[in-house]
Parts: sequence; C-alpha cells; structure tokens
Amino acid sequence: MDNLFLVFLCLVLGFGLQFLKSFPQNGYVALNHFVIYISLPALALYYIPKIEVSSALLYPLGVAWLGFALSFIFFYSIGKWLGWSKKLIGCLILTTGLGNTSFVGFPIIEALYGQEGLQTAIIVDQPGSFVVMATLGITVASFFSKGEVQAKMIIKKIVFFPPFIAFVVACILNFTAVDFPLFLQSVFQKVGGTVTTIALVSVGLQLKIDKYSKHWNFLAFGLFFKLMLTPLFFIILYKFILNGEGLVVDVSIMESAMAPMITGAILASTYGLKPKLSSMMIGIGIPLSFITLAFWYWILQIL
Repeated sequence: MDNLFLVFLCLVLGFGLQFLKSFPQNGYVALNHFVIYISLPALALYYIPKIEVSSALLYPLGVAWLGFALSFIFFYSIGKWLGWSKKLIGCLILTTGLGNTSFVGFPIIEALYGQEGLQTAIIVDQPGSFVVMATLGITVASFFSKGEVQAKMIIKKIVFFPPFIAFVVACILNFTAVDFPLFLQSVFQKVGGTVTTIALVSVGLQLKIDKYSKHWNFLAFGLFFKLMLTPLFFIILYKFILNGEGLVVDVSIMESAMAPMITGAILASTYGLKPKLSSMMIGIGIPLSFITLAFWYWILQIL
C-alpha cells in the first residue's frame, strides 16, 4: 500500500514543483536522463541475473512483446489512415505498447497474488517490458522522431543505449550462472530503486491538465486501448485460444492491464514525441487504471 501512496505523492510533488520559480523549468530533462542512464541499468544488473529460464516464461514474456506489436500495428495503421503526424503515432505506440509492469504492477500483483505472483510479474517486467523498451522502444522513438529510416543510426543507438548494455551484461551473467558480489547487488538494488520516485516526479513536472487541450481525444483513445482492449486481447488469446490456466496466466493478464509505462513516456518525451500527451497518459492513466484493474480482476475470478 505504501508503494501505491508513493506513486501519487511523487506525481503531486512533481506537479507542485512546476509552480516554484527557483526550480528550473526544464528540470525534468535532467531527471529523465538520470533514469535512463543510471537507474534503469542498475535495475537490470540487479534482477536479470536472478531470473530462472524455463518454458513458464512464455506467457509473461508474451504480454510485453505481443502487447507492443499489437500497439504498433493498431496505431500505425489507424494513424496512417487518419493522417496523424509521425510524432503522435510514435507517442501512442510507446505509451500504449509499454505497460507499467513494475512501479504500479509489482505492489498490486503482490497484494492480489502474493510472492508467487510477484515472481511472474518480475518476468513480465525484466526480460519482457524492460527489454522491449530498450530495443523496440528506442527503435520506434528514433524512427518517429526523425521521420526517416536510418538503420545504422538506430542500431547504434540501441547498442549504446545504457539500459541495453546493462541488459546484455546481465544476460551473460544469467547464462553463466554468475552474479555480482553481494555488496554490488545491494548498490544496484538501491540505485535502481530510485526509478520510481525520480521518474514520477519527472512526469509530474511535465503534467499540465488543460481542459482545452487538443490531446484529450487522443488521450481517451490511447487509454481505452491500453486499459481495456489490450487485456481483452490477452484474455481471449490466453484463456480461450491457448486454454491457459493457473496463477502465471492470471498474473500475466493482469500485468497486461497496467497503466502506461513511466519510462516509456519518458522515452517519448526525450525524443520529442508529444511530451504533453505522454505525460497525460501517465498522470491520468495511473489513477484510472486502479478502477479498470479491479474490473479485470473480477473478470478473471469469474473465468
């Protein structure tokens, strides 16, 4: 419960800092870079070496990879059909294709399903959402911000993207069954733990609720896709087509219903993909998701 309170507190603090003249107006830029270059790599180096590789990974992994593919196909097709700008399409793909599977997802899953459920949630997040963000996410951000395909440039950005470098190192350690010394693990855990507070404060700094904003229709469309259509897709796929059952399947579906990923919104903002809309997707999507998550939990209890 304290984690959920922290989410709202940091958003409110970030929003309040907008009104302090002594605080830099573009202070969120520095916070975004801290999250991407320091906090996220530390998180990968702490968690990924500890993940046990097995066939049970397929359901939770599918949530991240299939979810992003679904978002890309949906918004790229509709955006092209309706003549949306590339920046708008890229923003919606990043904020709806990447779920908040850790900051909001971990405390909710642990509260509903206990430690066993949390283990599945970590699989959804680390080799799933985290890796999608560090590879496909950076590719989409690069492509839609520039408006043209430059394969060498995109590959270079992925290869030198700090979270991706950390992911590769962590995977090597996982495959060789080696982990960092305990004191380094403790350091990585503490540094990675700054992601929640710093990222949410950054989002709050960029959050501007303007009832006359031109983004409201896109916001509603994006959140409806992320909070309603995406989990519906996975219920149909996992429960009815693949006949999946058990805790792993239920937790995977619940994770698919989480609000947009904070770092996905930061990535969109960093690349100039509708920063105001990406912040609204987080600022409004997180509190709204508590209502929709209760609905999907009820549906899964019936099924």
